[in-house]
This record gives sequence, structure tokens and C-alpha cells, in this order.
Amino acid sequence: MIRPADARDADQIADVIIRTWRTTYTGIVPDAYIKSMSSSEIAQAWRDRFLDADYGVTRLTLVAEDEPSGVFGFISGGPERTGDPDFSCEVYAIYLLQSQQGVGTGAKLFGELARWLHTRGHQSMLVWALAANPACGFYETMGGMRSRERTHDIGGVSLPEVGFGWRSLAMCDRLHIPRRT
Repeated sequence: MIRPADARDADQIADVIIRTWRTTYTGIVPDAYIKSMSSSEIAQAWRDRFLDADYGVTRLTLVAEDEPSGVFGFISGGPERTGDPDFSCEVYAIYLLQSQQGVGTGAKLFGELARWLHTRGHQSMLVWALAANPACGFYETMGGMRSRERTHDIGGVSLPEVGFGWRSLAMCDRLHIPRRT
């Protein structure tokens, strides 16, 4: 099931973030940084985001969950944060537990967020990923074009990032993902 997240999901979102970083970024991001990640600090940051007046109006977080596991993935997005002239909105984060990757949930989350952003007048979208992140292939499969490069400092190390862009959010209609009613 995919649904809008709220502050009650913050602890599970934090758990997904930490578990995903451990499986995805080990060997890419300094181990000390990954080990220092605090579930309580991440959860509190997410609770604060949900309390922001813009949440649900200009920004949205969707969670993927099932009955036995609870929340096993999420996506978050809203207006592009740096004033990029070519992209009006941005995927801020998308995380799925490793056991849930490759089964279509990421595409469903992505499509739902893209449609939501499109209904709010956004025409183009950007997502940033560490260049060594295996999920870069997912963004290309979803139609993203390598559009930007930059570096991002994590744990005292400057790591290359790639920005994947979608010039038209109308592409969400071509993902063949059933629309929720």
C-alpha cells in the first residue's frame, strides 16, 4: 500500500533510512558517518518536516508499507531547492529496503509523487544521487537524463553526485502505473 506519510511514520522512516544507507552506501560513504547516524535524530527531523506548514501543500512524502513489515520504503519531494532554472521540482529522497528493491514499488512511489507534483503545476523534475549509487540505473530506467554534476560533502569526504532530470512531468502518464482513486 502507498499512502501519504505523517509524523506517526517518522520512526519507521528513520529506520528505513539507516538500514538503506548501511546496505547501499557501505564502501561509498565513510563507515564512521554511517555508524554515527542516529535513528532518534533522523526521526525528529522528519517529525519537524511534517509539522511545517508547507507539508502536504507544496511538499509530500509517500510511504510504502505492508501488513507484516510496516513501512519499508518512502519517497519525498516538492519544489526544487536551489533555484535551478530548468527544473521546478525535486525528488528529495527515495529509499526502499534492499529486500523490496526491484519489484516495482520504487516505480509506483515515483509515479505517484510525479503525478502529485504535476497536479500542483510543476512541469519538470530533478533528483540528485551519489554517482556511485546503484540506484542511478533506476533513475535512467524511469526516464531521467543525466543533467547535472556536483560534489557533496559527506563525513568529511567530497563525493560526486549526478542530477537526473525529467523535462516533462507528463512522463508520469507513460509509466503505466495504475492511478489511485
